[in-house]
Amino acid sequence: MDLDAYTFLHRPSWDRLDHLATRRKKLTGPEADELVRLYRLTSQQLARLQSRSADAELVAGLSAVLTRARGRVLGARTDTLREIGRFFTHRFPAALYRSWPWWVSVATVFVLASAVLGTWVARSESARRHLGLDTDTDRLTRAGGDFETYYYEHPHDAFAAQVWTNNAAVAAVALFMGVLILPAVYALAMNALNVGVSAGLMADAGRLDAFFAYILPHGMLELTAIFVAGGAGLKLGWTLVDPGRESRPQALARQGRATAVIASGLVGVLLVSGFLEGFVTPSGLPTAVRIGIGALAELGFLAYVFGLGRRAVLEEETAAAREHMSGNIPGGNPEPVAGVLGSTLAATALK
Repeated sequence: MDLDAYTFLHRPSWDRLDHLATRRKKLTGPEADELVRLYRLTSQQLARLQSRSADAELVAGLSAVLTRARGRVLGARTDTLREIGRFFTHRFPAALYRSWPWWVSVATVFVLASAVLGTWVARSESARRHLGLDTDTDRLTRAGGDFETYYYEHPHDAFAAQVWTNNAAVAAVALFMGVLILPAVYALAMNALNVGVSAGLMADAGRLDAFFAYILPHGMLELTAIFVAGGAGLKLGWTLVDPGRESRPQALARQGRATAVIASGLVGVLLVSGFLEGFVTPSGLPTAVRIGIGALAELGFLAYVFGLGRRAVLEEETAAAREHMSGNIPGGNPEPVAGVLGSTLAATALK
């Protein structure tokens, strides 16, 4: 099967199904019948796409359309709290899991670049001259210097709020400017430069242990959130370069929705990292305890992505396969459903 041709052929009916599923007005009888027919047909088409290893984002987008259509067919009403819960237990972790090759790649390049730069700065005076760094760095690197006082010179709550705002701005640039690719790369490069230079100067002063003591408690989760933002942004930009089996507007719309889900979820992740930076990093707790708290937060996030996220993706695929096997909407028989949702009766049943 030619997946490009198959997608192009059936895209209008998928768009029509989504229109009917999200339409606020009550459906007419013929529209209700059309909704049921398109739902059954699209569920079968989704299963065919999955059996041909179609693009994961295309499958996810089509699964979302079917979910909305199922709610409309069954007369389900939106429960706000339930939808919020589902966002954090299904949609957000699934979006993170689907994009993990991108943000893990960003993390790898970022860490390697920072390590190489930090080593260069620590071992070479010419490196510091080339980067325009002040030759006298004692004010920054000494015990109780600028590097350390940055974390505790302001009230904890105000500092946490400031950090959250700053990190959200960096993540937003990486996410939504990623469509242009270069701005996202520049933002990530500047952050890698800052980390590498700081590490190099502290290492040159013999205080690399203090660098990690102040960076790791919050930095593990904070940088991971930046990596996720950068990876999702670059994936959005690459979709413009290579839309795959869809037209560029369709591919961008699909990936844009996934990016928006990640952006919304990262607000909470950055809030946690801001709390760690504002209250844990500058606290009087032993260094091992502070780093341990940061490590637990990071491990919790990774378990969330590769545990809950992977399970959410598998559930979507299993549900789609089950619908294909049954050949109808969940819990029903094709013929009775079609009969019940006749023109006049369906017009009153569907809201």
